[in-house]
Amino acid sequence: MSSAKPFLILQLRPEDDTSNNEFEAILKYGALAASDTRRIRIEKTGIPVLVLKDYAAVIVGGSPFDISTPQANKSPIQVKIEDNFRRLFDEIVPGDFPFLGACSGCGLLGSYLDTPISGKYAEPVGGTRVNLTDAGAEDPLLSDFPAQIDVLCGHKEACDRVPRDATLLLTGAACPVQMFRVGKNVYATQFHPEGDGAGFSVRIDAYKHHGYFPPEEAAALTVAVNRTDTPYAREILHRFVARYRH
Repeated sequence: MSSAKPFLILQLRPEDDTSNNEFEAILKYGALAASDTRRIRIEKTGIPVLVLKDYAAVIVGGSPFDISTPQANKSPIQVKIEDNFRRLFDEIVPGDFPFLGACSGCGLLGSYLDTPISGKYAEPVGGTRVNLTDAGAEDPLLSDFPAQIDVLCGHKEACDRVPRDATLLLTGAACPVQMFRVGKNVYATQFHPEGDGAGFSVRIDAYKHHGYFPPEEAAALTVAVNRTDTPYAREILHRFVARYRH
C-alpha cells in the first residue's frame, strides 16, 4: 500500500465475475492501482467497523439487491447490509465525507435520506441520455460537460424524488433522479460511471434471470451496450478520484 490514503471500495455483488469486473472497471476509469484501494466484498459478511479518516473516499458499486423488496422478504444479509449502511451514512453525511455511490449505492443513500425507493422510475438495461441541471453545470465533477450525456444503466428501482437537502445534478426523462450531491462531497449516480460495453456484457449474462429483462433479449442487449460509449459518465469517476486523491 502506498503512503497516500487508499480509496475504500465496497462491493455488494455475490458473483465473482461481476464483482471482479466491476472492481477492475473502477480501477481503470478511476486511474487507480489496486494498491491505491482497499476492496471489501460485503455481500457475505456486511461492513466491518471502519475508521473513515484512514481513507481518501468511499466508492460503492451496484448489486442485485432491491431496497424496495418488502422487509419480510429480504435475506438476512441484505437486512444486515442495509443496517450497516445506515450506520456508515451516520458518519458520512454529517461529516460530508467523500462518497460516490452508483446504482445500489444511490438507492441506499436515497433511502437513508428518507426518499421513497420504488419501481416507478425503473429503466431497462442499456444506454440512456441524461440532462445536466444548472447546479450540475457548476459542480466540479461535471463542469464543462455538454447539456446532455449518454450513460449506461439498468435498474428495477430508483429514487422517487430528490432526497432532502440534496442537489440534483443530472436528470432524465425516464428517471428524474440520475445524479445528486449532498453537502459538497457526497455523491450518488443512478447510472454506472464505471460502466462500459464489456462490463455490461458480463452483467447481462449474470443477471439475465433476475428480472431486469426477458432472458431471450440478452444477446440483443449485449450487442446494444457494446455499441454505446459513455465517456462523460466515466469522466465523473475519474474526476471524483482525482479530486479526493491525497
